[in-house]
Formats: sequence, C-alpha cells, structure tokens
Amino acid sequence: MDWTKDADGNAIFLNPPYGKDMKLWMRKAHLESCGGGVIVCVVPARTDTAWWWDYCVPHEIRFIRGRLKYGGGKQAAPFASAIVIMRPL
Repeated sequence: MDWTKDADGNAIFLNPPYGKDMKLWMRKAHLESCGGGVIVCVVPARTDTAWWWDYCVPHEIRFIRGRLKYGGGKQAAPFASAIVIMRPL
C-alpha cells in the first residue's frame, strides 16, 4: 500500500498500534517518506529503542508537554509522546 498521499493528496496521519509491532509501522512510514510522502506520526517518546533512533531521529520531532489524553478519557497515557513529521530526506 502506498502511503505517500491520502485520497485527497494530503499528508498521511499515523497513530500506529503501540506495542511490539511499532518498529514495523515506523519503518514503513520512514521508507514511504523517503519515497516522497509526508507522514505525521503520534508515537510514544521511546528514546531508548532502536526504532526511535533508526526511524524518528532522522526526521522532525516535536515532544508533547504532559501526557496525552484521548477524547473524554479520565486517565492520561502512562508515557510521554511525540509528534514525528517525516518528509523526504
């Protein structure tokens, strides 16, 4: 599947499933961005992992102050998060 643009020609927004497959999602996003896509990812700020260094660090990273809380949820995520903006390198 091509992730370089959505049906309207816009950047792709990615909120991958958090877990053991995160590295696969981030690798795909990184490769798609290298092919010309713009992909904006919301991910845990896991600066101690290989996938972070391999697929996030080469791109623009914006750390989120505090912890994310989705919708009307009462509890925030138990970890820090970041926005990774992947553009062609």
